[in-house]
Amino acid sequence: MSNPQQLRYSKEHEWLSGAENGVSTVGITEHAANALGDVVFVQLPEAGATVTAGETCGELESTKSVSELYAPVTGEIVEVNQDVVDDPALVNSAPFEGGWLFKVRVTDEPEELLSADEYTAYTAG
Repeated sequence: MSNPQQLRYSKEHEWLSGAENGVSTVGITEHAANALGDVVFVQLPEAGATVTAGETCGELESTKSVSELYAPVTGEIVEVNQDVVDDPALVNSAPFEGGWLFKVRVTDEPEELLSADEYTAYTAG
C-alpha cells in the first residue's frame, strides 16, 4: 500500500491535498478503506457548513461497522463528492482518486498532520 507523497495525513486516517486557491480536497486513506471493508453508505457535511479540525463531520458505514469521519482541518465545505454518496464503493476502489469525500476552504490547519512517510510509519506501528 503506498501513500501519495504530495498529500498530508491525519492520525484519524484522512488525507488532505495541497491547497489550490485556498481549497484542499479530503478523503480517507487506503489503509482506512481496507480496515473498514466494503463501504455501503457515506454521510458527508453539506456545502457551506463549517468543519473544525479533529471534530466529527460525517460517517462511513461499511458491512463491518460505522466509522466517524473527522475533519483534518478547519474551514468551510465548498463541495462534496456526490459520486461517492451515490456509489460508496468508490471509497474502497479509488480512495485517492474518485473516492475523495469533500473540498474545504482551509482557514486553519493543525501542525500535527503527517507526511506520507510519517503516516506509513504510523500505520505500520
